[in-house]
Amino acid sequence: MSRTVRRLVPAAGAALALAVTAACGQSENMAEQAADGDGAQGEGGDEQITLRYAWWGSDFRHEANQELIEMFEEEHPNIDIVPDFTDWSSYWDKLATAVAGGDTPDIMHQEERYLREYSSRGVLADLSQYDIATDAIDDTILASGEADGGLYGLVNGVNVYSVLANPRVFEDAGVEMPDDTTWSWEEYQEAMTAVGDSGEDVYGLVDHGSNEAGFNVFARQHGQSLYTADGELGYEDELLVEYWNIALNLQASGGQTPASLSSEQVDAAPEVTLFGQGQAAVGIWWSNQLATLEDASGESLELLRWPGESTEERPGMYYKPGMYVSMSATTEHPEEAAMFIDWMNNSVEAGEVILADRGLPANLDVREQITPMLPEPDQRGAEFLADLEDEIVDSPPVPPVGSGETQDILKRYNSEVLFGRLTPEEAAAQFREEVEAAIG
Repeated sequence: MSRTVRRLVPAAGAALALAVTAACGQSENMAEQAADGDGAQGEGGDEQITLRYAWWGSDFRHEANQELIEMFEEEHPNIDIVPDFTDWSSYWDKLATAVAGGDTPDIMHQEERYLREYSSRGVLADLSQYDIATDAIDDTILASGEADGGLYGLVNGVNVYSVLANPRVFEDAGVEMPDDTTWSWEEYQEAMTAVGDSGEDVYGLVDHGSNEAGFNVFARQHGQSLYTADGELGYEDELLVEYWNIALNLQASGGQTPASLSSEQVDAAPEVTLFGQGQAAVGIWWSNQLATLEDASGESLELLRWPGESTEERPGMYYKPGMYVSMSATTEHPEEAAMFIDWMNNSVEAGEVILADRGLPANLDVREQITPMLPEPDQRGAEFLADLEDEIVDSPPVPPVGSGETQDILKRYNSEVLFGRLTPEEAAAQFREEVEAAIG
C-alpha cells in the first residue's frame, strides 16, 4: 500500500527528547514493577484505572475498536479504555505532539517506518518483558517488531506486497496468464508488452517503481536490501538503476502507462486506478487490497508472486506487518495495558471483530478460526499467504529512524526518471544522498 509517511516534526521531535529524558526513571520503575508483580491490580482487582488507546484508520476500524473496548471493559469492569483515533494523515503529527507534551497514549498503533523512531527515543515499552503470548506468531513476523534487542511492536496483522492480475484482460489481449511460480523479470516484461501491443484499450500495468516495498522485494531477490539491520542503505546503486531501467523499457514498449498517466495514478485510490477500472492486466498491491479492487473492477482477480521469485538469487517477498500495537514506556498501568494487548492479539473473540481489517491475524491459531468468517476475497488472500509460508525466507530489518521520508523521495526520483529529466544513474545517486541524509 503506497502511503506518504512523515517524520516527527522538528519542534515535536525536540520536545519529545526532553519528555523522554524526564520520563526515563519512571519508565524503569514501571518495568521493575511489572517484573515484580507490583503496581496496579489487574484482572479481578478493585482499583479503577484508565488507559488511553490511540489508532488511525477507517470508519470500520473505529467501529471495530469501539466494540473491542466494550467487550474488554465488560470482562474487566475495573479498566476504562479511552479511545483516541484519527485519520492516517493526522495520526503521526498528533502522536508526536502528545509524546512531546508528556501525554503518550498507554496503548498505540505503530507502523514499521516509525517503530524505530519511537523505540530509539525510549517512548515504547519492551513488550517481551510482559505477559503477552507470542508462541502462535511466526518467528519471522514476530522479529519484524524487534529493534535494539527488544520487542517494541507486536504485529496485529500481516499482508504481502504482491502482483494482482486480471485474467479477463489477459484473455481479451490474447496473452497467456503467467505462471507466477516460474516467471522471470524478462518474461514479465514480455507479457506486459504483449498486452500493450494487443490492440485492446489496456496496458500491461501502471508503473511499479514508486513504492519502496517493491524495490525492497527486488533488492532482496538479488541478495541485497533497502536497509541493513544497522540502519544503513543495503543495496548497490546499480541495482536501483536496473530496477528503473525495467520501468523505462516497459514504458518505451507500451507495456506500461506513459509517464504523464503514471504520475496521475501514483496517489490515486485503488478503486479509481486503471487496474481498479479493469484497464490494466496487472497491478502491484498489498494482498489485503484484493477485495477493494474486485469490488471496484467487478472482476475476479488473482494474487500472484512477484516475477523473479524463483529465478533470481533468492526469494524477495516477505510478510509485512499491517500494523503494530505498542505500549508506552511510561504508562502507569503496564500490566493492564499488556493484558489488553494480549487479548486483542491472541483471542478468537477479538479476531472475530477485527477480521482482516489490519491484514490477516498474525496469530496463526486465530487466523485459522476466523478465516471461514472472512469475505471470499480475504479467504483467498489467506490461502495465498499460506502458500508462501515455505518460500518466504525472512523479514526485512525494522527501517531506521528517518525512513519515513524515503517513500516521498523515491516517488519524486521515480517521476524524474520516467519523464526523462534524470537518467537512472543520476537519480540513483541523488536518491542515495537524500535518503542517507534523512536516516543519518
